[in-house]
Amino acid sequence: MSLPTVERETRPSPIWSVIWLHGLGADGNDFAPIVPELVDPAWPGIRFVFPHAPVRPVTVNNGMPMRAWYDIKGLAIADKQDVEGIRASIADVEALIAREEERGVPASRVVLAGFSQGGAMALSAGLRHRESLAGILVLSAYLPLHETIEAERSGANHATPIFWGHGSADPIVPMALGEQSRQALETLGHRIDWHSYPMGHQVSLAEIADVRAWLTERFADA
Repeated sequence: MSLPTVERETRPSPIWSVIWLHGLGADGNDFAPIVPELVDPAWPGIRFVFPHAPVRPVTVNNGMPMRAWYDIKGLAIADKQDVEGIRASIADVEALIAREEERGVPASRVVLAGFSQGGAMALSAGLRHRESLAGILVLSAYLPLHETIEAERSGANHATPIFWGHGSADPIVPMALGEQSRQALETLGHRIDWHSYPMGHQVSLAEIADVRAWLTERFADA
């Protein structure tokens, strides 16, 4: 059963899908308002899918239940990784991709996107997906389960374009952690379009403009 979602279609019968995963403690409504700012009128019809992560206790927030793709167990975001939670959310993302395919949008026209913990999941699920995706959009995030990515990644997404934006003053996901993840993937041969911005753990207008340009290239590829 797929996760509940908030959806926005830019025109009837969309032929592309962008599955956008929110950050820790937010929900699918968090990025839905970005659609009017982001969309270029020249783009083909797109379905934006903003799923709600499951509610689970989060250790670093005193065990308070909130929407999260996985538990954060250590003060540093990448410490003591919740392997079981990450793998369960990878399965949830796989189900969302399958639902888009059932609705007539092939994986090759699906972009996986996410902010913070959602960006970590977009990377984790996208690189393991067995069919080629149109792109992976990573905002203020890092690569969890990095120890197993070389063995578990799918050849189908070895050349998939990856946009990665990060704030130079990010106090939640330090840019150094993002850079380490980027370098690890580049060492494995992945192509990453890296952008840094003078900001904290957020999204800026300059970043939205860069994302729009990158998505325009993806939609022109098909």
